[in-house]
Amino acid sequence: MRRLALALLALVAMALLAPTAPAARAQTMNMIRVIHASPDAPAVDVFVNGQAVATSVPFFTASGYLPLADGTYQVAISPAGKGTDYSVLVGDLEVSGGYTGTLVATNTLSNIEAVLYKDDLSGVAGGNARVNVMHLSPDAPAVDIKLAGTSSAVFSGVAFKQRGTVEVPAGSYAFDISPAGSADVVFTTPSLRFESGWIYTLAATGELGKGGFWVQSRVDQIPAPIMAQGLSADSFGSFTSR
Repeated sequence: MRRLALALLALVAMALLAPTAPAARAQTMNMIRVIHASPDAPAVDVFVNGQAVATSVPFFTASGYLPLADGTYQVAISPAGKGTDYSVLVGDLEVSGGYTGTLVATNTLSNIEAVLYKDDLSGVAGGNARVNVMHLSPDAPAVDIKLAGTSSAVFSGVAFKQRGTVEVPAGSYAFDISPAGSADVVFTTPSLRFESGWIYTLAATGELGKGGFWVQSRVDQIPAPIMAQGLSADSFGSFTSR
């Protein structure tokens, strides 16, 4: 398998309360998860500094958030069971300042690449849900995402590897996906329920030219009072609609 280098920008805290010597600065914890979104790639293992942190991850599955102290880590993604000698993606990831993000392995296997997105897991305005939308279908054009059956665009011109975020009133919604600027609908989601205070990701995945284009939805975060009752975002599997 082809070994590609990740070019990941250093993620540095933008504000310090006061200038202090490096040894005196408080260590912060960062949270990173990995999503397998390469449609023709096999299940993968994810390694951090040579240690497996997620194994046999199938297409469009997200790992849980992995806590990482401030520092630089080597991240490698390999076909399941093959080890780091067969990694298809290898690179350094520098995190600091309480960064929370999602590292997505995307594109087709022959062109596989990694994209790092900063996640916002802060509280959601009362009565609303936060919805992230990611375009991860490598052969699909830029798309408009509209409320089903209307011309009302929630997102316009979302290109491959782009992500948008919106807060919507809690409720149930279905969405039409169209090529940007077109009235043609290439996919309509089923009705999706968004709960007050919850955070979701919708991702367009698969390969349009092979008839495998679809939208998946997963819960990223649920309100703290519910978490205290024993549930977590990772308690919910990904939802697939074909």
